[in-house]
Order: sequence, then structure tokens, then C-alpha cells
Amino acid sequence: MKQILLLLCCCVNVLFAQQTEYVDFKKAKASISLSSEVKQVEGFITYTFDILKDVDSIYLDAQNFKHIEGLLDEKIYHNYNGKQLVIKKTFKKGEQHQVVISFVTQPKKALYFIDWEHQNGNKQIWTQGQGKYTSNWLPSIDDMNEKVEFDLSVTFDNNYEVIANGDLTNKHINDSTITWHYDMKHPMPSYLVALAIGKYNKNVEYSKSGVPLEMYYYPEDTLKFEPTYRYTKQLFDVLEKEIGVPYPWQNYKMVPVKDFLYAGMENTSLNIYSDSFVVDSIAFIDKNFVNINAHELAHQWFGDMVTATSGTHHWLQEGFATYYALLAEKEIFGDDYYYWQLYEYAQELKAQDKAGQSTSLLDSKSSSTTFYKKGAWVLHLLREQVGDNAFRKAVKNYLKKHRFKNVETDDFISEVEQASGESLDEFVAKWLTSSELEYHDMEGFFFLTSIPYKGYIQLECDTNEAACFKYLKSFDNSFLKSEVIKNLKGNIPKSIFNSKDLKVRQAIASSLVDIPSELKEDYESLLNDKSYITIETALFNLWVNFPEDRFKYLNQTKDIIGFNDKNVRTLWLTLALVTEGFQPENKSRYFQELTEYTSPKYGFEVRQKAFQYLHQIKACNDECTSNLKQATTHHNWRFKQFSKSLLAQK
Repeated sequence: MKQILLLLCCCVNVLFAQQTEYVDFKKAKASISLSSEVKQVEGFITYTFDILKDVDSIYLDAQNFKHIEGLLDEKIYHNYNGKQLVIKKTFKKGEQHQVVISFVTQPKKALYFIDWEHQNGNKQIWTQGQGKYTSNWLPSIDDMNEKVEFDLSVTFDNNYEVIANGDLTNKHINDSTITWHYDMKHPMPSYLVALAIGKYNKNVEYSKSGVPLEMYYYPEDTLKFEPTYRYTKQLFDVLEKEIGVPYPWQNYKMVPVKDFLYAGMENTSLNIYSDSFVVDSIAFIDKNFVNINAHELAHQWFGDMVTATSGTHHWLQEGFATYYALLAEKEIFGDDYYYWQLYEYAQELKAQDKAGQSTSLLDSKSSSTTFYKKGAWVLHLLREQVGDNAFRKAVKNYLKKHRFKNVETDDFISEVEQASGESLDEFVAKWLTSSELEYHDMEGFFFLTSIPYKGYIQLECDTNEAACFKYLKSFDNSFLKSEVIKNLKGNIPKSIFNSKDLKVRQAIASSLVDIPSELKEDYESLLNDKSYITIETALFNLWVNFPEDRFKYLNQTKDIIGFNDKNVRTLWLTLALVTEGFQPENKSRYFQELTEYTSPKYGFEVRQKAFQYLHQIKACNDECTSNLKQATTHHNWRFKQFSKSLLAQK
């Protein structure tokens, strides 16, 4: 097994056998200030480093800085090539040095100034290091094999909160600014260095082990605090118990930000996440922060404390975080949820395989579906094979042995072999190194362990509707029942409307597109469900199917906003505009509201929906077009691509 992994990894080892062999950066103390007016970062950072082997130069990564220089042993170094500050000097093994770097930069990525050009915007500054490189705003080392203890001191406008990695040890009040001093106790790779600046309130709970759980929220979102952070303490306690190794950092902070690049990011002790997951109690049913929270929290062990040496072993971070998030959610939402998620992951992997895109889990160019979903399945199946006790023991030993270090797949597999007494050569070849997807083994797991899944997998609703009707009456699993309803493609029994299960009723709303008159009254009841997805779907389908009652449906839903992306409201405005005779005196106001939602002061999710609807009804005026052009320069690449594509159609 070790030989197999070695062959796959040897070429990668050459790539990172660079500066880390000669220099060990131990500690970094940064003092920075930020200017929102010119979108600039400036300051100093002092690195303490040990020389491991004789070497004639060292470097730090710094991307496109306006100014940068280093002071070492009373000599100033200016050798900067636009990507790295190089310090040429004879360094001898065993020496320890300090270098002080002064810098000024206006970063184009990795640190983002949000809404400062808009008077009424949600003004923020936040970072995203993974995939973008912290060296775009802070001189650092891009190589994730270099782990450093970072302490940040950040000076900014005293009207805003500044949140960064570690403990807030002091706040120094200046005339119009505050300097926030944050302290870390353990090393981490630079891509996990982070800060978030904005207007926030904060509530704090404590885990069973006494770790502070700091939950930040916008002042206007007081009523959304509880549903957004629901189960946070339980998730933390479950993970700490399940993993068997104490949480490795001083605290755990969660901060929502506008227009984030991803759902969330596991910066060390600081989970920065998209504010689209800030929800009320109704939205919680369909879209909530629980999985994102659990996933980024699991990363604090898998990714932050132990970090993969390279992309070849990326599954050690994402596969583990996905799997342990599911384990934590299983304690909250139950077995049905856990096994349904596994089943959905298997379907995603099957679809990828059918498209000819399956790859090895140890291929650095694998998709997120492979790293996350196949990685989680591998851990699930490995645990099934070696048993709970051996699996838990192996994970515990793996984390303790490699605490605050970098790891490869063999480091984990070796611990499982030792704990279980089994050779895993066959398992590794089948699930890790092979590009083949063993889907039959995944499906076989459900056949052997679950009667409801075995029955569901054997259903053919196209050819045997009676069997599907019988299945709906025989099992209570809401996830499987919802899928059966979808597979029936609208041919559903009237009795199914009696279900109180919101997921089942949501499936009814989406699958019954052509609504028979005899089911009209039953379908109308969906508008009363506590689900924004159900309401959105039902409103549109009723509007299409029963033109004579459009006024009634619009009046019934006129005050519903929906998720943070205003899914119900933007649909309602569109339907109100195109419904002949409906409130003609308010048409201009509704049109202006929908157009206003294309403005940069709103999150990109809101803007995208508004653009889509205005484009569909051919009503994107000059203001809308101007906002669309602005959107083509947005920092979120998905929204940028959407905007470019839509603009090309005008």
C-alpha cells in the first residue's frame, strides 16, 4: 500500500521540497491598517525564522505590492520581483533571525472592500485566502507546508468591528480608530489567516469543554439570530466527542459577510460565511447554516490542525469535513437524514461517472464532487469495514501524532491499519487510487442495511405506478417519499395532500406542474405552508394554471419576502407586473422596486434574480442595464459570468 501511494506522490514531493527544507518560519507579528477610501492595506510584519540548512537566500510571497522592503540585521532589502521579496544573504544552519517587512498594497483579490462606494451599503472588508493566496494582501508564504503562528494587530475606523484569528487580547482606542490585537497560540498555513470588518453584534455561548463560541450577526438581524445559529453548541459538542481530540484553538467565531465567494471558509478559529445563510425560522426548513457550520467546524481539526501536503491529498480535508459534518447532523436530524445525504452523494458520483469524469481520489485535479462526496463515502465504508472502535482510535492517533503538521494519505491509512490489524491494500486500490467508481458497492450498502432504501431502489414508477402508490403508504421516510412523488411526475393520489410533512408537500408543489381542477383546492393549500420554496413554486404554478384567480394568489402572497435572496418577493413583483389589470396604479412602483434590486447595494443573489426576471419580461431599462454592466466586474466569478452572459443577450 505504501508503495502505491509513494508512486502517486513522489512527483508532488519534488514540488514542495523547496524553501521549507531550508527555512522554518516560526512566528509572525503583523501590524496593519486599512483604508476604505483607496482600498489599501499597509503596515509591518515581523517574521522569526530558523535556518535548517545552509542557504544563500530566503523569500516571502507578496503579489503585486505597491511598496515592500525587508529589514534584516540592520540592512534593508529591496529585491522584489512583483511576486516575491527575496533576501539574499548567507544563512547558516542553526541560526535564528528576524526580518521586519514594511509594505503597502491595493489587493485585487483575497481581500475585498464591499459597498464602500454606496452610501447605504453594508460596508465590509473580508478575506478569502484559500485558492486566492493571502500573499495578495499580507507578505506571507503560499506553501501550505509552511505553518506559522500569526498574531494580527489591525487598525480601522472605530465605528466597525474587526474580527481575526485567535483571541482578542486588547483594543487600543485612538482618536478616530481602534487597534485590535489578536493572538494565536499555534501555527497554521497562511491561507487560513483571515479578518472580517463590519457592523456586527455578538452573542457568546460555551461548549461543554469551555471553548467560547462567538456568533456574530448584523444589528438588524436580531430575530434571525436563533434560527441562524440553531444547534451550534450541539454541533461543537458532538464533533469534539466523536473526533476524540480536544478542539485545537482558543475559540470558534462565526461571521456572516455579503457577497462571499463560497458558502463558508474554515479560517483558523474564524468561520467566515455567506450571509445568504442568515435565516428566519421559516427559511430554516429549506436553507440553513447547520451543514456549513458543521463542515467548517470539522475543518478546524481536518485541514487547519492537520493540513494536506498538496492537492493530491485534498480529500484528507474536504472528505473528512464532509463526513464529520454528516455525523454531527445525524445527531440532530436523525438517521434518515444521514442516509439520504449519503444516497444523494452516491447519485452525484454516479452522474459524474456516467459523464466519463470519474477520477482517483488522489488526483489533484479531481472535482469537488470527488474530494467531498467520494471522500465522505470512503470514510463511511472504511468505518463499516474496520469497525467503530478501530476507526475512532485511528482518527484519534492520526490527529495527535500529526498535530499542527502536514499530512499525506499514507499517514492516515497507516493508523487505520495499525488500529484494526488489517491490511488496507485492496481498499486503497479500490477506493483511493482507482478512477473507477464502485457504485454497486454503494448501492449494495443500502440493500444490506435498509429495507426502505432497498424498496425504493427497486421501484419503477414509469411502469408500475401501483407499487409507488403502495410505497408511499408503507414508509415514513420523508426524503424517500419525496423522491417517489417526483418520480410519479405529477400523477399523484389526492390523499397525499393530507401529509403534514413539509418536504413531501414541497415535492408535490414541484412535481405537479399541470394541476387538474379536482386538485386545485388541495394545491392552493400549499401557499399556506411554512416553506419559502413551496410558496414560490406553488404561486407560480397556480398563476399559470388558473388565470381567473391570479388576483387572489397575488393578494394572498403580497407580503412574503422569502429567503435573503428575496425569492418570493422578486417572483411576486414579476407576476404583478405582467398580470393584466392587477393594481395598475402600483405598476410603476413595483417596476421600480424590482429594478432597484439590481443595484450593487444588494447581495449578488438578489441582483441575479432581479436581472433574470427583468430579462424574461423584456423590461431591463437603462438603470438595469447599467447595473448589469457593473456586475460584469464583480469579484464573485459565478455572478460575473452570469452577468456577462446575460449582457451578451441584450
